[in-house]
Amino acid sequence: MPHLRREGQVFVLDLGEAGQPETDNRLSPDALDAIEACIDEAEASQGPAALVTTATGKFFSNGFVPELFAPDGNYLLRAQQVFARVVASELPTIAAVNGHAFGGAAFLAVAHDIRLMRNDRGFFCLPEMDLGMPIPNGFDALFAARVPQPTRHLAVVTARRFGGAEAAKGGIVDLALTAEELLPTALQLGEQQAAKRGPLLAATKKYMYSAVLDEMSRYGTPYPVEL
Repeated sequence: MPHLRREGQVFVLDLGEAGQPETDNRLSPDALDAIEACIDEAEASQGPAALVTTATGKFFSNGFVPELFAPDGNYLLRAQQVFARVVASELPTIAAVNGHAFGGAAFLAVAHDIRLMRNDRGFFCLPEMDLGMPIPNGFDALFAARVPQPTRHLAVVTARRFGGAEAAKGGIVDLALTAEELLPTALQLGEQQAAKRGPLLAATKKYMYSAVLDEMSRYGTPYPVEL
């Protein structure tokens, strides 16, 4: 399950380890609650601080639990609302994508201000087209705001799997690094950005992404579709 630790001025939100019963890092409702509790704890701190989100092992996260999807959309709406907390946080946020980031985990990654990814293992992928599932409006708006249109097209329409180097070239992430460089670089960037923490940063993000945050506050699909 997601948990928080602090290294200097940087809070590290660890999503857990895939496949381990006590720490499975799929984005279940309980995991979403835990992520929000970690954000609450980090934002309750005083002074310069930043937030780095990563995971343990070979997976950043396999994303949502499809068995829990329901017609009312409450599960995915809850996820949109939690990820919106990352988008609009008063903390500088950095995703250190240590391995596979699929579906919901990919959207969580792009919610961060800065994205780093391993260049030697793991794929960034939106598999919804292969699964026959529309992308909800809030996630679609977020992805459109963060990723260049040609890359967005490949990611959404073809469900392409992007390795770290290709994700950096396509503008999904800012840097592709070795496994040994990933977390230290994220922590270093967090220390560099920590002084920007505060109401001005939060207000600026909310202004820049007001339309995205509005879409993330409700659930639907951005295009009519019958499945």
